[in-house]
This record gives sequence, structure tokens and C-alpha cells, in this order.
Amino acid sequence: MKLLFSATFLLMLLLFTSSYLQATMAEGSPFCDTKCQVRCSKASVHDRCVFYCGICCKECNCVPSGTYGNKDECPCYRDKVTDDNKKKPKCP
Repeated sequence: MKLLFSATFLLMLLLFTSSYLQATMAEGSPFCDTKCQVRCSKASVHDRCVFYCGICCKECNCVPSGTYGNKDECPCYRDKVTDDNKKKPKCP
């Protein structure tokens, strides 16, 4: 009985720890969060825009100004493409 309780406790601890680490790793930097909120403020699919903008910001360390366009301000951001066909822009 004591062994079953210990195993259950360890399993619960493992599950809790893994979910905490995943949530912590998903957080972006304050710089990227702020810039992407502005960039995506007028997007029709706001959550998706913020998600992809955050990925691009993390990789490029910049986000173009405004809510659309201005991608020449950040060539790395502008030139990111999706992996599937290398044609579609990745960053909003």
C-alpha cells in the first residue's frame, strides 16, 4: 500500500513538473511580447498572429513597426518562410 502511494505521488509530481516547464518555456521575452501585441493588434486571428510573431521575434530579435508592412526594417523577419514549401512568409 505504501509503495502504491509513493508511486502515485511520484507520477503526480512528474506530471506537474512537466506541465510547469512547458508553460515556462512557452513564455516569450517582454520585448517580443510587447512588440507582437502591437504588430498583431488589428489581426483577424490575433492569437495565431502573436504566436508566429513571437517565434520570428525570438529568432530575429526584431519586429517591424506598425500593424502591417514595414518588413524592410527587419530583413530576417521579412525573409522567414514556412518549411513546407519555402514560399509562404512565416512572420506576420
